[in-house]
Amino acid sequence: MKNLSEQRLRHEVVYEGKFLRLEKDEVLLPNGNQSIREVVRHPSAVAIIAKQEGQLVLVRQYRYALGQETLEIPAGKMEAGEDRDRCAERELREETGYRGRLTYIGSYYSTPGFTDELMYLYLATDLEWDPLAPDEDEFLHVERLPLHTAVADALNGKFVDAKTILGILLAQSKGFFAEEAEK
Repeated sequence: MKNLSEQRLRHEVVYEGKFLRLEKDEVLLPNGNQSIREVVRHPSAVAIIAKQEGQLVLVRQYRYALGQETLEIPAGKMEAGEDRDRCAERELREETGYRGRLTYIGSYYSTPGFTDELMYLYLATDLEWDPLAPDEDEFLHVERLPLHTAVADALNGKFVDAKTILGILLAQSKGFFAEEAEK
């Protein structure tokens, strides 16, 4: 098989922000030509499918980049050196007010064409009220949907957020919603 890798020739940090960095690289392509690659470096993140009494616990928030409110599963970025399990627990408590039994169900790269962000997905069950204060720049409303409605909405394009769609459908495909379907 032909080597598909690209070799970096030049590297430049274009922007260094609070939690992301934009890099611009000149690369040598497998065919000998040169091209530019712009890469957003982002810390890893977690997302949590939180279920309680046959319902999915979601958060509604305004997403500035989209100019609209979105309904999503709770999520957030990992702090430097933070363990992903502890991050999932912290984000769940900050965003929904609940603590729960967390089960890791998988990970994925959010948009590998331009960022290295790795998202870890968790299922949270046995929820108990134990809130942490949300981040000072975070304004959320907690909402609930029946699990069957959340799955239907994920399949029918009612969610616009990829981690929410993937999280719901992955949890369903792994049988995490099975007991509710039997009721």
